[in-house]
Amino acid sequence: MKYDVIIIGAGLGGLTAGAKLAKEGKKVLVLEQHSQPGGCATTFKRGDFTLEVGLHEMDGPGPRDMKTRIFNDLDVFNHVEFIKVPQFYRFINDRIAVTVPHDPSLASERLTEMFPDESGGIKAYFEQILSPRKKTAENDIRDTNLGEFLDSKINNEDLKLVLLGNLGYFHDDPYTLSLAYYSMAQGSYYLNGASYIKGGSQVLPDHLARFIKDHGGEVLFNHPVTGIKTRDGRAESVTYRKKGNSEILEAFADEIIANNAIPNLPELIEGEKAIELRNEVSGLPAGASLLTLYLGFRRPPGELGNKYYSTCLFDSSVKTQSDIFKNGRDDFSRRSFIFVDYSQIDSGLTAGEKSVGSICCVDYTDGWNGLERKEYLAKKERVASVLIDRLDKIIPGIKETIEYYEIGTPATIERYTLNPGGAVYGFAQTPSKRNIDPIKSVNNLHIASAWGKTGGGFSGAIYGGYMCAFSILRKKTLNI
Repeated sequence: MKYDVIIIGAGLGGLTAGAKLAKEGKKVLVLEQHSQPGGCATTFKRGDFTLEVGLHEMDGPGPRDMKTRIFNDLDVFNHVEFIKVPQFYRFINDRIAVTVPHDPSLASERLTEMFPDESGGIKAYFEQILSPRKKTAENDIRDTNLGEFLDSKINNEDLKLVLLGNLGYFHDDPYTLSLAYYSMAQGSYYLNGASYIKGGSQVLPDHLARFIKDHGGEVLFNHPVTGIKTRDGRAESVTYRKKGNSEILEAFADEIIANNAIPNLPELIEGEKAIELRNEVSGLPAGASLLTLYLGFRRPPGELGNKYYSTCLFDSSVKTQSDIFKNGRDDFSRRSFIFVDYSQIDSGLTAGEKSVGSICCVDYTDGWNGLERKEYLAKKERVASVLIDRLDKIIPGIKETIEYYEIGTPATIERYTLNPGGAVYGFAQTPSKRNIDPIKSVNNLHIASAWGKTGGGFSGAIYGGYMCAFSILRKKTLNI
């Protein structure tokens, strides 16, 4: 079978690219190894509870947000409802507690009231993240990391920690995170606010998959790709099979889009091009993974006094920025985490009095891989017990309201997404990270995923997919 475009993977990047290309009349085939679309943008059912795999809040969509244009183009707003999140996050450690608003003026004012001696640093911080391109040009900060920037502007360590409350949205260490990348991503939360997809993140990829089909494309689930064949330096076809069936199928296309993990891509190609591609993508470290404890409550935590959608708890052992990275590998009795209470909004995840929440923290596969099945399950149970006890200290009585809980580890993410190390954000966004998007070794092989130049998270994947589609459309228009 011949197609204009074949897309490997049905994550948000691949689906966005496929939806745009299908709308423009291209014959599209999407091949997904999992049973549903979305990658980490998915939900799953457990009894009365719909549990959210990855989305806590998405920046925007707002008037100055590129996603608004994309969603209008792909008819998202008529099929997906976005619920505004009430505040950015609540930050707590043993020394301070503060709620950070989404409005940058209010956030700056509140933080200045708490840290009056740091008014200049707070102003510099918000100027940087609200106008990153301007500040980058003025200060030549392209190779600066976030940690050094904060150290140069702010003296109070607790203030730095407050500003880094949601660092886990992007990376695990402020001293290896690109300031330019962070500024664009964090700035969008302040400029555009944030929202949650009613009914769960699965609603968005489900719509995009339908959109592709409605515009003449095909989306096949449970169909892992087994290889990419090349001829004369170009990728000309993709081999794949249906799970449970050993028969290898083949489809041809003018352009191929990789929505899968880029470090895995060379394994799909044979011969000289595989070597060239492996060299091209080598030396780029993958980002961190996450551990999530999914919680189903008999009644909403608000009845116990919780007023906050996102609560960022930093352990007392985290006293400076340099402690954050170490804490990401600390015992779970001290590991910093974010608790999300979906009952604070009209999430659409449960009915009646029941509600859901999650505890999420930075984690790595090396703490889970290699364990025997029995040991793995026992460790999950220990970690769940520790995290629930810690949550009960923040919201007394919440432990007794838990009807269901389940842990997803970095090994879980690696198994379902095939991302090396369970990396949820693709390559680590370090200041020195080189750009491999577009791929140079195979000129008709494109990236549309968290591993591309726009990075991870919902917005990064969506931007990358849309830009990938435009590069293909432009390429065809110019007959390149």
